[in-house]
Amino acid sequence: MVVATPKNKAVKNASATPLGPGERRDYLRVGRVWVVVAVVILASLCTALLLLSSLPPRTIVMATGPEGSAYAEVAPRYREILGRSGIELKLLPTAGAFENLAQLRDPHSGVSVGFVQGGSPRQKQSSDLASLGTIFYEPLWLFHRRELEFNGLNSLRSRKVSIGPEGSGTRALSLELLQRNGILQDAFVPMALSPEEASQKLLNREIDAAFMLTSWESIVVRRLLADEAVELASFPRADAYVALYGFLNNVVVPEGVGDLATNRPASDKMLLASKASLAVRKDVHSAIQYALLSAAAEIHAEQGIFQRAGQFPAAEPIGLPLSNEAQRFYKSGRPFLQHHLPFWAAVLLERLLVVLLPIVGVLYPLLRFIPTLYDWVMRSKVFRLYGEMRFLELQIDREDTEPDLDATATQLDWIEYRANQLRMPKAYASMVYSLLDHIAQVRQRLKQHQSPPQWPLTNDVTHKASNTALTHGPCDPR
Repeated sequence: MVVATPKNKAVKNASATPLGPGERRDYLRVGRVWVVVAVVILASLCTALLLLSSLPPRTIVMATGPEGSAYAEVAPRYREILGRSGIELKLLPTAGAFENLAQLRDPHSGVSVGFVQGGSPRQKQSSDLASLGTIFYEPLWLFHRRELEFNGLNSLRSRKVSIGPEGSGTRALSLELLQRNGILQDAFVPMALSPEEASQKLLNREIDAAFMLTSWESIVVRRLLADEAVELASFPRADAYVALYGFLNNVVVPEGVGDLATNRPASDKMLLASKASLAVRKDVHSAIQYALLSAAAEIHAEQGIFQRAGQFPAAEPIGLPLSNEAQRFYKSGRPFLQHHLPFWAAVLLERLLVVLLPIVGVLYPLLRFIPTLYDWVMRSKVFRLYGEMRFLELQIDREDTEPDLDATATQLDWIEYRANQLRMPKAYASMVYSLLDHIAQVRQRLKQHQSPPQWPLTNDVTHKASNTALTHGPCDPR
């Protein structure tokens, strides 16, 4: 609006402020700019903090297994694949599946993921762990020296037998099967050896037999199968073991699969096999879980002698429940963004959507309400002055008391000055002009109260009429 020159009395009231109208308006304009800048910076910082706190870690630790085990041999492939996505995977060698479970259950160990043996009784006590599914068969291999007359597990009595190190799945399963056959631990000489150590001692004739719970891909297994000084034992009652232990499966090692030239092994061998699972702590970031599942699909989906192509990884919650991410992965695959964008770009965009969607959900109804609120604010500026002006009108019209016309005029001038100082959009200019017009009408009424009463005839006129009548006398009727 155009700033009108205020009346003298109104100027006196305005001059009481330390800043002039123009200076105050500029000051408020600059202040609003800084407020907007501060709000934007604060919102940006909050969004950045939320995004940073919700991003996955750059480094995770995986519990693997002893040297020569399938766990230890497959773990570097996970490290390579996750490394392509910018995730550093640190490998922690352990004694085996049971130590892996212990590391995963310890929140202070720093271990986030590890390989575990299916069917472990300790898994039922692991409420803070979840499974990403089964990833491969783990047959229980029993290798023995060739000169040993092997007629079942009873042939191991009084023999030096490697049953795996403490904390390994090999030790737990082999001892369970031996006891099931009436062979207690004091009936033979147990040796706590890793697969690599057991292989060396068996080839050097330092031990008589060795149990190994590992996959077909293990280098130790391939070496022993090809060596003519060692024989692979078969479990003829495999179906009975499977019936007694629900987590076990029977698998067949075909004749000659180890070495066709020398026909190793010389006949089909029936083995017992559990399924290895990839376990994680439940607090592992969802993006890390999807990265691990994608790596598992790339590593374990190939065909093997015990599995068909695409059989693993599988949504089998053996001992541990499947995580929510694993269930979604097996149902619909990787998330859309991770499937089409680089890992960290997809994760950042996903986190951004997670942060912004609730904000948009809150702001959308507010944005719809803002025009109404803005209209109310603009109108209230004018209606406030109308209210003050109405109060002045009531003071002018009161008959019981004599109004202070000078004070009322001063207040009316102040209202007019403030009306001219209103900063209104063009859409509301008509309201301001209407207000100024009404102020002019009230000022006109106020002037009428300030002027003396106007009679039809003034005293001078009345006096002249009286003198004329006395001089000429009454009118002559003629």
